[in-house]
Amino acid sequence: MMMSFTQYPPMPRRRSCHGLFLLPLLLLLLQTAELSQAQVLNFYGLSCPGAETTVTAAVSAAVRKDPSLAPALLRLMFHDCFVQGCDGSILLDQTAGMAAGPVEKAAGPNQSVRGYEVIDAAKAAVEAICPGVVSCADIVALAARDAVVLVQS
Repeated sequence: MMMSFTQYPPMPRRRSCHGLFLLPLLLLLLQTAELSQAQVLNFYGLSCPGAETTVTAAVSAAVRKDPSLAPALLRLMFHDCFVQGCDGSILLDQTAGMAAGPVEKAAGPNQSVRGYEVIDAAKAAVEAICPGVVSCADIVALAARDAVVLVQS
């Protein structure tokens, strides 16, 4: 005799508390996203008002000349952030006074990273309008953001 699944009594429902923990976590994540977005948009509005538009102009000019630089800039940011956070350390060149070992730029996975010249041009342009204010890490982040927006539009 063959039994169907409908002959078995229904399983009792277990109450779960997961929803009670997930809701505050979700709210915290949303709040953190809002705070981080507020910190990123126009961060240099007072200390260097032209910083973002200057970086955008440098990235736009470079991507117009070579559209393959857009994904390269995003990749450059990824490789910078991958090792100990987004600190601009991928931009460092090896010098005689540095500690032993290669810098991030010379590491195996980073040797095919491109777009350094775009970051250098953007940094030079920003330094011309407000020296010593905008970090290299922020230039990398702004350039990656602008590159993605340019490709999207």
